[in-house]
Amino acid sequence: MLTARKRTKRTVAVIAAALAASLVMAGCGDGGDEAGDGKSLKLWHYEAPNSAMGIAWKQAIEEFKKSHPGVTVKVEEKGFEQIQKTASMVLNSGDAPDLMEYNKGNATTGLLSKQGLLTDLTPEVTKRGWDKPLSPGVRTTSRYDAQGVMGSGNWYGIPNYAEYTMVFYNKALFDKHHIEVPATFAEFTAALEAFRDKGVTPLASAGAEYPAHQYVYQLALSKADRSWVDAYEQYQGKPDFHDAAWTYGATTFADWVKKGYIAKSSSGAKAEDAGAAFIAGKYPMFFSGSWWFGRFTSEMKDQWGTFPFPGSQLTLGSGGNLWVVPKGAKNKELAYDFIDITMKKGIQNTLGNNGGVPVAADTSAITDPKSKALIKDFTAYADGDGLAFYPDWPVPGFYDVLVSETQKLITGSAGPDAYLDALKKAYDAGAPKG
Repeated sequence: MLTARKRTKRTVAVIAAALAASLVMAGCGDGGDEAGDGKSLKLWHYEAPNSAMGIAWKQAIEEFKKSHPGVTVKVEEKGFEQIQKTASMVLNSGDAPDLMEYNKGNATTGLLSKQGLLTDLTPEVTKRGWDKPLSPGVRTTSRYDAQGVMGSGNWYGIPNYAEYTMVFYNKALFDKHHIEVPATFAEFTAALEAFRDKGVTPLASAGAEYPAHQYVYQLALSKADRSWVDAYEQYQGKPDFHDAAWTYGATTFADWVKKGYIAKSSSGAKAEDAGAAFIAGKYPMFFSGSWWFGRFTSEMKDQWGTFPFPGSQLTLGSGGNLWVVPKGAKNKELAYDFIDITMKKGIQNTLGNNGGVPVAADTSAITDPKSKALIKDFTAYADGDGLAFYPDWPVPGFYDVLVSETQKLITGSAGPDAYLDALKKAYDAGAPKG
């Protein structure tokens, strides 16, 4: 999430209660050995305990304890936003953790690598084979060049899961209003209109955070190709913010608001508001990411399902957030060992069976039907080079620009042309020169 995706407030709130007791005391056992010797592994991550990643990483910590007697695992209470905003300052101090989950992309991991705050993991990748299970689209966000641009250069992060966006839908509401689940874009827009005509706002959204600007980007992607994505995300060309794709994305989104497919009141809503409203059955559809999957599984009473955004070969997605090892980490070998465990098939299978998208699972071990469908759809995007990353990644600070400008598009205080002008101005100001 964000990437463009942000963790929900709920995620931050529940971490301490559910993880602190089980993790902070991890490994406080029998004497030390060559792997432990009384050391500790200081770990920061911000996954909810009931998320696929939270469940899998708790299992990974238990395995780490067994293989590293005498090592204490210390999990600090951090939230996505907190790490996002203070990473550079903290990693430049003596308080850096040994291992940290961090957002991927030029504006985040790329920026820290450029600032010299992260450990180059290339030797460990070669030694431990972490690259082998990763598809090209997933690898992209792990490597950064000297300018902090993703896609080439040294390895500064390792993802042990992947993520992508899709349409979540409430089966009960579709059945209640006698509307067919769409398979094409024409059927999708027909369903939007049908729900609207029945007095139901069809799409959950949020303008104060993601996913509003992700709707815009996805609509643009439906008219784009890989070269368009590479120009925008990796500076392999000059993006034209008034081309057919961007213009279609902005104008169609604004049109959907005018038609009542997206509520104008969503301009002030946050991601948690949109997700909670979908869980409560207030909206029949919600376009967002696989990171919601575990939450919907555990909390949603209505039957629900997913389908790929219709009419597009590209969607928002990438490898998941990265394990990064700060340059100033005191116990790097322990950090490498923990990453290694999270890449093992047992952990990967747990991740996959709890609504995550594993990168190295045994597919025959994934038994949950919804999880099978999730992984199948992701594999189709990955194999088809269809992962288009996230719109806020290209330049530092772009997320805030996308949020504020998309809010104007929702309220009508700015039209599509002004919206695209603002995006171009901010992008050009932050992109590498020359």
